[in-house]
Amino acid sequence: MKRTNTQSIREVIKQYLEEMHLDRKLREVALVNEWEELVGKIIASKTQRIYIHHEVLYVHIRSSVVKHELMMISEELKDALNKKAGEELVKKIVFK
Repeated sequence: MKRTNTQSIREVIKQYLEEMHLDRKLREVALVNEWEELVGKIIASKTQRIYIHHEVLYVHIRSSVVKHELMMISEELKDALNKKAGEELVKKIVFK
């Protein structure tokens, strides 16, 4: 018997992730992994924790000086992250 509705593995996985509402979370995780490339190794080394929750990027920074500098350019960082993602995944950045 010949199958007429065959799909590639990629399509099946994509469909499954969408149905389980995991596709956005995976894109968020991928974007968080781009942090070092965006800010550089020195600033990334001062980052303790970084995650996205309800479209807000939370960045825990060890250095108050670095935190202040990042706060000054938070809009540019947000725009660069969203551009890299190809969609608006981050609406706000909170530095802690």
